[in-house]
Amino acid sequence: MSSKKIAYCGLLTTVALLLSYVERMLAIPMIVPGMKLGLANVAVLIALYILDNKTAFSISILRILISALLFTGFASFLYSASGALLSFTVMAFCKKTNIFSMIAVSILGGISHNIGQITIACVIVENIGLFYYMPFLIILGIATGFITGIVGNKAVYYIKNNKH
Repeated sequence: MSSKKIAYCGLLTTVALLLSYVERMLAIPMIVPGMKLGLANVAVLIALYILDNKTAFSISILRILISALLFTGFASFLYSASGALLSFTVMAFCKKTNIFSMIAVSILGGISHNIGQITIACVIVENIGLFYYMPFLIILGIATGFITGIVGNKAVYYIKNNKH
C-alpha cells in the first residue's frame, strides 16, 4: 500500500469519526427515533470513488467500530453495522454498474442503510411493526443521500482535479 493511500485512509477514517461525533451533538428533531443525517457516509463515498471497495469498506467498518467504542456502545454498533453493510453493498454494486451518478449511488446507499437498520431493529425488539417507519425512512434516506452525494461529488471532483 502506498504512503498516499495510507494517508487517505487515515484522513477519511478521521473525517468519518469527526462527522459521526458532530452528528451526535446536533439536536435536530427527527421524525423517526434514532434517525441521523449520515454525514459520515461522505467519507465512505469519497473512499469508494477515489480508492477501492476494500479500502472504503474498511474505513466504514473502522468508523463504526471506533465510534461504538468511544461514543455509543454495542447496541448502536449492531444498528450501524447492519445499515452500513447493506448500504455499502448496494453502493459498491451500483457504482460498479456505471449506470448511476455518485449522487444516485449515495441516495441508494442512504435508503438501504435505513432498510438495514430498521430490519435489525425489528429482529432485536421482535416487533415487525417498526416497519411502519419505512416510508419516512425512505424519504429521509433520499434527502440525506442527496446531500451527502452532492458533498461527496464536490470533494471527489476537487481531489481528482487538484492532485498534489
